[in-house]
Amino acid sequence: MYNAVIDRKPYAIVKAASHTDVRKVVGVAANHQVPLAVRCGGHSFAGLGTCDGGIVCDLSRMNAVAVDPRARTVDVEGGALLGDIDVAGERFGLATPAGIVSHTGVGGLALGGGMGYLSRRFGLTIDSLLGADVVTADGRFLSVGPDQEPDLFWAIRGGGGNFGVVTKFRFRMHLLGSVLIRRWRYPAASATEILKHYQEAIDNAPRALTTAFVLTAEELQLRAIWSGSTSGADALIERFARLPGAVQDPDVDLSFVELQRASDELLPWGRRYYSKGGFLASMDDRVIDAMTEPFSTTPVPGVEVYCLQLGGAVSDVDEDATAYSGRDAGHYWIAQGVWDSAEDDEGAMRWCRRTADRLTTLSLRTNYVNEQADTGVARGAYGEAKYRRLADVKWRYDPTNLFHLNQNIEPLERGILS
Repeated sequence: MYNAVIDRKPYAIVKAASHTDVRKVVGVAANHQVPLAVRCGGHSFAGLGTCDGGIVCDLSRMNAVAVDPRARTVDVEGGALLGDIDVAGERFGLATPAGIVSHTGVGGLALGGGMGYLSRRFGLTIDSLLGADVVTADGRFLSVGPDQEPDLFWAIRGGGGNFGVVTKFRFRMHLLGSVLIRRWRYPAASATEILKHYQEAIDNAPRALTTAFVLTAEELQLRAIWSGSTSGADALIERFARLPGAVQDPDVDLSFVELQRASDELLPWGRRYYSKGGFLASMDDRVIDAMTEPFSTTPVPGVEVYCLQLGGAVSDVDEDATAYSGRDAGHYWIAQGVWDSAEDDEGAMRWCRRTADRLTTLSLRTNYVNEQADTGVARGAYGEAKYRRLADVKWRYDPTNLFHLNQNIEPLERGILS
């Protein structure tokens, strides 16, 4: 397992090679009423890509990626990884916005929404989704899009794996242009002051700029990524270099693909993980205190608060246009930990949960279903009205809740909902 905290033993692991194989696996699980887990990249912190006493449908053999540079589209099979898209697009100077760890599965990330360094400029991963092939709980193979099964297309853009197995995605690609990357380190003792200046520095920032920071007990690391035309970039980015105690990382000559791989070694397979996140409208003094205070005591060195700047193109899309909720957020934060000994599980998880709970009280009511190590967050993530719509779509496409190993949306008939 990616997360060594998870120890589950399925009866069978089937490595599907085609959508026909997927249909067979879904049929067997449905007919025998056994748990069915769908594994893309396997990165689920909650271990949702496996199960006890059931079947794992492993899509890793279905990893083809085909770019059409003229149409600026890419067809991506359900078992491909984010790095596969990054490399395929680099040849043509094209990119699709996605996450920041290249060995993450496309399927799990995209179905939850998908956010990363290009989201302020190009939107979420789902905002570039043009269509998908889906195997539903009754074994049907459906092509979905704005004009084909539109309700299902709406639901899979943020509703997670609740509605079927996506065997292929078609994404729009975007001209990337130049990429300018800078990173600074600041002393942890100055984190409160730095974060106050940081919020001022990013106010009214252009969409070409995205920032992200990681706060630990030892230091605050800040990364700035500018893509597209670099006119005016140096002057704006210089704001971060002027913050007190800034030490610039000299290794800045990264390509976009190298940037996407930069966190891979920090989050490898087989370590122990926990994460819990949420959306912030902005960063005020209360938020900054909630981020910095927990580091007065830490159970293991690997606990941290990560925060990604949002806004820009993410906010252009109407809140009701997709199942994803949180379009108005200015930031997404995660209280997370990585460690190696089972003896540290309780302490590390307790620290992350307490930090997250404190930040949650200051966060938006909606949430992001990816990046959550605990399950059962779906209703709160979408809000009541959107959850009711998702539950109706769930009833129509998966009335028995075959696909329940996810941040689950329970199927409910429309009459019951009303």
